[in-house]
Amino acid sequence: MKAVARLRNCPTSPRKMRLVADMIRGQRVDTALNILKFDPRHSSNRLEKLLLSAIANWENANEGESLETANLVVSEIFVDSARMLKRLRPAPQGRAHRIRKRSNHVTLVVDSLSTKTEEN
Repeated sequence: MKAVARLRNCPTSPRKMRLVADMIRGQRVDTALNILKFDPRHSSNRLEKLLLSAIANWENANEGESLETANLVVSEIFVDSARMLKRLRPAPQGRAHRIRKRSNHVTLVVDSLSTKTEEN
């Protein structure tokens, strides 16, 4: 059984978020939580909360199954760009340069390892 958690309009650039997301893709949940807990980047805090939310969603969907025996894995995680705030910064000779403040959407899917091996 899969569980999905989404983070919408996160005010971090997608490129910075993808660097952290690539580290935990395919990892077991406990390993991914350790990676995110000790990573110094700002976006790892947000992904840690998102992963905990996905685990809670999985526990609510599978009330009879325990978390220790499920062997949960981060099966999918992808980062898409979201809205972009456009600002102007004064430049020399009366001009203005555009500043793009980027944000992103993150989708994280956890799945138990036993269901992934049954599908293949």
